[in-house]
Amino acid sequence: MKDIQVVVADASHEKYVDTILKTIEDAAKIRGTGIAKRTHEYLTTKMKEAKAVIALCGDEFAGFSYIETWGNKHYVTTSGLIVHPDYRGLGLAKKIKDMTFSLARTRWPFAKIFSLTSGAAVMAMNTQLGYKPVTFADLTDDEAFWRGCEGCINVDVLHRTGRKYCICTAMLYDPTEHLPAKIPDDVIERIRKIDGKDSKMKAKN
Repeated sequence: MKDIQVVVADASHEKYVDTILKTIEDAAKIRGTGIAKRTHEYLTTKMKEAKAVIALCGDEFAGFSYIETWGNKHYVTTSGLIVHPDYRGLGLAKKIKDMTFSLARTRWPFAKIFSLTSGAAVMAMNTQLGYKPVTFADLTDDEAFWRGCEGCINVDVLHRTGRKYCICTAMLYDPTEHLPAKIPDDVIERIRKIDGKDSKMKAKN
């Protein structure tokens, strides 16, 4: 595989934003599916806020994705995953996805992470990370998020269905489902008593 670095973006990566936007636009045309449109300022802000991941091969742009919080940071999305045509077929999308997922989990460990996608490859990556298919009702009700769909070519489907479903599949990672099994309080108290007796016995011996 080519020597590609996947890093959390910062202000120094703004010079790649126009290329990122063009790559996203071209991919949407080829797929014939909807990708919410973003502005130069929007992606630049994500970079400055450490909410974006970029892949570079030397000085060449190779891939990108970003994260955003919704509903008072109770929900997080990993969005805009794109790999430049010159670097596809190298497993780069998964590396970018893993980095954005890790970044989101590190910054907001108790937030639910969700994804709206029509791509089979992204669905497979989401499944490997622990996402599950859900209904749109399980996602954030933050109107700011849903306004982002207005730039998608399939937004009419979303409107016609009363925002119940669309071309994209909704997938959700719920951190509470991945925590260790909760031990009942009465059992914890019992363990404390047992451990306390063991400690006293050791002290006597």
